[in-house]
Amino acid sequence: MTPHFSIPNALSPQQCDDLITLIAAHHLKDAGLVRGTTAHDIRRAEIAWLDDIPEAAWVMDRMISLTAQANREAFQFDLSDFGESPQVARYTAERAGHFDWHSDIGAGQWAAKRKLTIVVQLSDPATYEGGTLELRPDSNVTQAPRARGTATIFPSFVLHRVTPVTAGTRWSLTLWSHGPAFR
Repeated sequence: MTPHFSIPNALSPQQCDDLITLIAAHHLKDAGLVRGTTAHDIRRAEIAWLDDIPEAAWVMDRMISLTAQANREAFQFDLSDFGESPQVARYTAERAGHFDWHSDIGAGQWAAKRKLTIVVQLSDPATYEGGTLELRPDSNVTQAPRARGTATIFPSFVLHRVTPVTAGTRWSLTLWSHGPAFR
């Protein structure tokens, strides 16, 4: 199995701009919540859930299509649904934005069902420094592509992180597909 699957141009630059503009116009919330406490040493970012923004409904259709393509071509997991809203995150240098090593599966109603994680790079990589999505599927660390509009899809159990943003702002879109427990 491949550690991750990339789809270049999953979203056009205009779609990335439209999504950032739409999210920036809404109230972003602190995303430092981990296991019931605010833990900025683990994650420092601001997020918005797209289900709360009716004008962003088009995103879900695109994400479903991308996930189906990646699953068909690379993973062939038993997927059943998308029980969670897509999430847009903003990582800024002013806040030392980052997300330390973690996996997207675990205890809880939704995390226990996650099978694939899809992350779309919304920012132009020339507008920020740091903020690299790194994956650690084994003892090796790989970097996800930074090209704007690229979707990176990987099993939700793979350890990954976003390195600290040292200049500018990194925007990303994340969604998880669900399915029955791995067997």
